[in-house]
Amino acid sequence: MTTITPPPSRIYLLRHAKSGWAEPGQHDFERPLDNQGFAEAEIVADKAADRSYLPEIVISSTAVRCRQTAEAIRRAVSEMIEPIYIDELYNGSLGTYLAILEGQKESQSVMLIGHNPTMEELLEALIGSDQMIATIPGGYPPAGLAVLDYRGFSAGTATAWTLVDFLTA
Repeated sequence: MTTITPPPSRIYLLRHAKSGWAEPGQHDFERPLDNQGFAEAEIVADKAADRSYLPEIVISSTAVRCRQTAEAIRRAVSEMIEPIYIDELYNGSLGTYLAILEGQKESQSVMLIGHNPTMEELLEALIGSDQMIATIPGGYPPAGLAVLDYRGFSAGTATAWTLVDFLTA
């Protein structure tokens, strides 16, 4: 069981949108979103804005595809948001992602933009495998946005976080 206690009391977990394959000589880190990915990022960002999902802070991997996804969120949700880019999210472990979230004690709501498989592992660690499989049986899709709220521990619950929404393009 994974424990992160507020703040933050709301966490947004966004997997970057669909990216193209690496060109010859191009590193994985440099892969940009493809045309479908740009559309996915805009759709999910617009859906988030329509539901008034407004993170106080956006933390993103420095990989090009994550930066482009973060930019779509900034444009749709709030031009005032200046994403923070952290190298360690690229190829980061579950422990790295958890440590970054746990370090956000100044914000009530945090959006993390990162990569699979770690994003899926993080969601499972926070809400449990049963709820995760029920929500995304095919795995964490590109441009998938999980919205989690802290509910605390109560009798009969194994997790302190609950999934309140999951958006896709």
